[in-house]
Amino acid sequence: MAAEKMSLSKAINASLRTALETDPKVLIMGEDVGKLGGVFRVTDGLQKDFGEDRVIDTPLAESGIVGTAIGLALRGYRPVVEIQFDGFVFPAYDQIVTQLAKMHARSLGKVKLPVVVRIPYGGGIGAVEHHSESPEALFAHVAGLKVVSPTNASDAYWMLQQAIDSDDPVIYFEPKRRYHDKSEVDTAAIPGPLHAARVVRPGADLTLAAYGPMVKVALDAAAAAAEEGKSIEVLDLRSMSPIDFDSIQRSVERTGRLVVVHEAPVFLGTGSEIAARITERCFYHLQAPVLRVGGFHSPYPPSRLEDEYLPGLDRVLDAVDRALAY
Repeated sequence: MAAEKMSLSKAINASLRTALETDPKVLIMGEDVGKLGGVFRVTDGLQKDFGEDRVIDTPLAESGIVGTAIGLALRGYRPVVEIQFDGFVFPAYDQIVTQLAKMHARSLGKVKLPVVVRIPYGGGIGAVEHHSESPEALFAHVAGLKVVSPTNASDAYWMLQQAIDSDDPVIYFEPKRRYHDKSEVDTAAIPGPLHAARVVRPGADLTLAAYGPMVKVALDAAAAAAEEGKSIEVLDLRSMSPIDFDSIQRSVERTGRLVVVHEAPVFLGTGSEIAARITERCFYHLQAPVLRVGGFHSPYPPSRLEDEYLPGLDRVLDAVDRALAY
């Protein structure tokens, strides 16, 4: 079929529909994913079309949802679990890091757990407490988990297909404030590797690396900098575990400078590992220290203050200016 323009949330819905049609072992589980279609309507219509035994409304018990998914995966199913909001994942954290992430190694490769955990994450929607977290670094730190985040509708569709096809567990972070952003999706295309970073705007003076909800901010920053004659390369990382350090290195070797941006707190965030690794790899190419832009090391604030908490255009451009000043 020809490419179709759709929102990021509709692309996820289309991807889930394709997976359910293609493989009878694919199941969708979560709170309100069936009759309601999810609080963001991402799973809208799927239970009606595939039945309550394929699209399963679960109790409000995240540890039970993930634990059940692990049992189903052991029996040959490929469960796709939805955690309703980012801040609700922590009751299931033990199941994810103690069982889901470790079973493959514990069984010396004999047991695979093809479970996808979908988590809407990040701020920017004016939500109440526990609904705007960015916990991706907590999962990226755990060996045995793949951690990815799409930025646009095309990646949302294809990265979810690849996550479902993976025999290892994937934490699939969905940038909830980008659910309504639209772009072209070609469902007949051949996707690139799941964990490969992608240059979304070429440049020569500095590399701006981001993922998920912050790629749009990075692109806006690059456009604003271009008006002042600065050439900024924007790199969509797409994956937080594994991280495509080779692509970051190639970009930094061209530009000589790197700023890493994410919504999560800067302290011990994904940007910390990237800064350390790229400093090791690109020491003689760097013309300035690697800088990081992110949230503050504090609990996520009430919604009236989130615009001050979230890294926006001004904070990104300030880091760009500081890096270029060296």
